[in-house]
Amino acid sequence: MTELRLFNSLTRQLETFTPVHAGEARVYTCGPTVYNYPHIGNMRAYVFADTLGRVLSYKGYKLTHVINITDVGHLTDDADAGEDKMEKMAAEKAQSIWDIARHYTEAYWEDIKALNIRQPAHWSIATDYVPAMIDYAKSIADKHCYELESGLYFDTATVAHYGALARAKTEDGANALGARIEEVEGKRNAADFAIWRKTPAGETRQMEWDSPWGKGAPGWHLECSVMSEALLGLPFDIHTGGIDHREIHHPNEIAQNQARCSSDHSGAHFWMHNNFLIERSGKMSKSSGEFLRVQLLIDKGFHPLAYRLMCLQAHYRSELEFSWEGLQAAFVRLKRMVMGVANLKARHAELVSPPVTNVPASIVPNEVMVEADTLTLKQVQGDVVGVKGDVAAVIMASVNDFDTAIADDLNTAIAITALETLLSLKKIGVADQLAAIADMDNVLGLNLMALTRQDLRVRPKAALISEEEIETALAARKEARAAKDFANSDAIRDDLIAKGVEVMDGDPLGWDWKLDI
Repeated sequence: MTELRLFNSLTRQLETFTPVHAGEARVYTCGPTVYNYPHIGNMRAYVFADTLGRVLSYKGYKLTHVINITDVGHLTDDADAGEDKMEKMAAEKAQSIWDIARHYTEAYWEDIKALNIRQPAHWSIATDYVPAMIDYAKSIADKHCYELESGLYFDTATVAHYGALARAKTEDGANALGARIEEVEGKRNAADFAIWRKTPAGETRQMEWDSPWGKGAPGWHLECSVMSEALLGLPFDIHTGGIDHREIHHPNEIAQNQARCSSDHSGAHFWMHNNFLIERSGKMSKSSGEFLRVQLLIDKGFHPLAYRLMCLQAHYRSELEFSWEGLQAAFVRLKRMVMGVANLKARHAELVSPPVTNVPASIVPNEVMVEADTLTLKQVQGDVVGVKGDVAAVIMASVNDFDTAIADDLNTAIAITALETLLSLKKIGVADQLAAIADMDNVLGLNLMALTRQDLRVRPKAALISEEEIETALAARKEARAAKDFANSDAIRDDLIAKGVEVMDGDPLGWDWKLDI
């Protein structure tokens, strides 16, 4: 296998991945603040982190992946100002903040499932770690913090190279982060940030705890430093998040880690960031009403894995522009791959595959047993499936192209092309071909070995007709055409069109119809 090279945001260069602990990979991903539904731009970060984890598993590392759930401490301005997002939403909804957190956490987990994102080793819930956060703050307070009326603040001048991750120095040497951070009276430096926020006098928060600095709640930045250390140890291998975290949140984490370790070490060896998803209409914003959620894609008749494929078609460090036309193109590409796998299975009649339709590999450890002449495929979360025995050189060429692509900083766009090349090969051992495809799909997470044509027919929410009614009408139309009753055939087609069904006669993919809502 090709050695894995990843782009480290801290050094701004590609580096060979060498684990802190031999044979292991420990990864921490900044998770959602559960005050609202995640939009598809948010979910791109988790497709990226999942792909990274799958590649590490494919490369033979024992993966420990942590994703946090922020249910306290994140302010409406990421730069350490404004109201707590959770408290604000609870007040707007007139609900318990705990109920708000539970509802939106479960909604996020549904999107995780829909996108076939594997379960991490740990979901770390911020409020479960508040006592540990207080202990952490106490351990660094004397040397690195100072107290103001509003809370306990971290003095960024007490650690070396603050803001290096964000490249936060301007040409004249001033710290550029200060321009994005609200001034607080008494702060020593513009970039200093709160690690404990006192509840203002006369106010009561739904989430507040006693601390040496008064009743209050932890700062957002403190949470991730505490939970990553508790579950992965310091230092660990990789910290991931959206590129927006690279500017303030992650530099503040690094400062806390440096203070905790009494060293210049950032806490993680690699800091990796996915770029933004761009949507020109403005519906990516959660303030826009019907913003773009995974559920909205499903409601419009798209299988959610079409969106996963859309993400994988671009490099994670590149901006990705969302459009409905682009999503439709990804959906057609997914259909081609699903049908290609189905055709290979049909060509090898003795293969035995137990039904796993609609069982996401990310939630339930998923086993697909494909028994062939001398080969057994086993897809189990975290296992490395290898192509075994003597296989055709053309198969190994595709496998090597795929491996080279993913080892080059997760170049999934090229990896998908290698998979499609493998799917198109003829006159080779089908069992070996399926084995190699299963290996590749374990990395890409498109669930190709389990998805069926029927799974990809997602009925739009606004559809006026059921799938059963469509199939019945198409069967009647087929009989009418066989009997040369073209008037009846055309009438059935026109009725289907009126109900939003496009009859796809002669479609090269063999799709009979689609709903066009």
